[in-house]
Amino acid sequence: MLGSLHVKNLALIEETEVVFGPGLNILTGETGAGKSIVLGSIALALGAKADREMIRTGAPSALIELDFEVPEGIGQELEKLEVPVEDGHVILQRKILPGRSVCRVNGETVNARLLKQLAGLLIDIHGQRDSQVLLQTKKHLEILDSYAGERLLSKKEEMKRAWKKHAAIVREIGENALDESARKRELSLAQFELDEIGAAAIEDGEDERLENDFRRMANSRKIAESLNLACALTGDSDGRGAAESVGRALRELSGIVSFDDKLEDFYSQLSEVDGLLSDFNRSVADYMADLEFDPEEFQNTQDRLNEINRLKDKYGRTIGEIRAYERRRREEADRLLHQEEWLERRRREEEAAREEMLSVAEELTGLRRDAAARFSEGMREALQDLNFLHVEFGVSLTEKERCSEDGQDDASFLISTNPGEPLKPLASVASGGELSRIMLALKTITAGQEPAGTFIFDEIDAGISGKTAWQVSRKLGILSKTHQIICITHLPQIAAMADRHFYIEKNAVMDSTATTIRQLKEAESLQELARLSGAPDITEGALKNAREMKELAEKNRRKGTY
Repeated sequence: MLGSLHVKNLALIEETEVVFGPGLNILTGETGAGKSIVLGSIALALGAKADREMIRTGAPSALIELDFEVPEGIGQELEKLEVPVEDGHVILQRKILPGRSVCRVNGETVNARLLKQLAGLLIDIHGQRDSQVLLQTKKHLEILDSYAGERLLSKKEEMKRAWKKHAAIVREIGENALDESARKRELSLAQFELDEIGAAAIEDGEDERLENDFRRMANSRKIAESLNLACALTGDSDGRGAAESVGRALRELSGIVSFDDKLEDFYSQLSEVDGLLSDFNRSVADYMADLEFDPEEFQNTQDRLNEINRLKDKYGRTIGEIRAYERRRREEADRLLHQEEWLERRRREEEAAREEMLSVAEELTGLRRDAAARFSEGMREALQDLNFLHVEFGVSLTEKERCSEDGQDDASFLISTNPGEPLKPLASVASGGELSRIMLALKTITAGQEPAGTFIFDEIDAGISGKTAWQVSRKLGILSKTHQIICITHLPQIAAMADRHFYIEKNAVMDSTATTIRQLKEAESLQELARLSGAPDITEGALKNAREMKELAEKNRRKGTY
């Protein structure tokens, strides 16, 4: 649920904050007051495109902040996106600057792409243009599948796996069904590469060992000079090394250890140093003896290392990768050598994969047909509730020429709004006002599958009036029982159903204009209903009519029906 909206320096809004509640939140105001700016700011905070023209004149930046109360289920989905949830709340903030914008979630900077992902989980914004999605036949299958629920969606994932498996085999057969001359060329190349790798007879770890030997041999002079100096400094050959000095110190201590028991510890410690120096010098001497090598040995090491590096350049960065390449090429050579047998085997596998894919597609079609029947009946009832008196609704499922990862079905929504008229594609029948009601009906019957807990409707009342407006109002009331609804409207019938009524107005202050929004008290709401009803003056009669609309809404609310 959207708990609050804070907007600063956006278009005509200097600064305003709105606290929404559960149920039906209605926003009304004079034409041009900036109602769409308020809801547009929510879209901006959720990643919609922004530019510098949106920043209020004279301000350095614009700021939008949304505070969502997140239920546990949505919280788990947010955790998968690595979005922090603090005390059950997620605060989204977007700062719009000239040339760029900064997005944050609970204080952590994120990119606009993540905000758009969050939008799908937290809120569903629906404007008049969004109804046009109903005219896009390619979206109808997606809507039907979403309505069908988890069983169909699970089968759809199975369909995707089966299709990919079949497509991979078909692709492999196509890539490897070579004519005789091409097959011989590929086989010859594979055999050449296998012979080259085999002739090298490389061993695991050989490259590391050779590189170490090469470094030692190439730097042998430097090593010898440094070790000789180290021996001179630590030995006793010239009487000035560390070993000679330690020996003299030991002799001095040996003459006094009997005078005090503590001196024995000093003597022991120095004896260990003397032993370490002796061990060090012996080890260095042994190493120096092995340091000598034949120039031919150095050349052989260098040549072998060059050979291995050449193979690395061609077949892999490491010996392990070279061996993996060798295994793949051996398999390919075997396939090329026995191409007809291989192709026959893969064709049998392709046939089995195709049958599996078509079997899953058939099951998917069955689930869609069941869902289409329920969907059609649900839409028909919902549309009747929205004053489509003689409406019929259907879903046409047809078989595609080629199976895809979505199965073998195309879907198209059909409707008839007049008795005796056949069902026709939605795009050829519905007007703009009808599309808004059809979308509302769709939202009503699919509300249980929607992850978002908040629906926003802008211009849902376009092209309707009278009894139809009451029917739309009732439908919004039904939807608001399970979802938070935020709705901009110009109709008193819809505004009368509000759990919370907000008024948006534009005022001239000094040399500037500012849009503000505030929640109306009961008496103020009645006056706004009277204004929306078209009364030229807010008379007692107009207020009485507004009061009757509120009472009717409250009566239906107590009955639990809309």
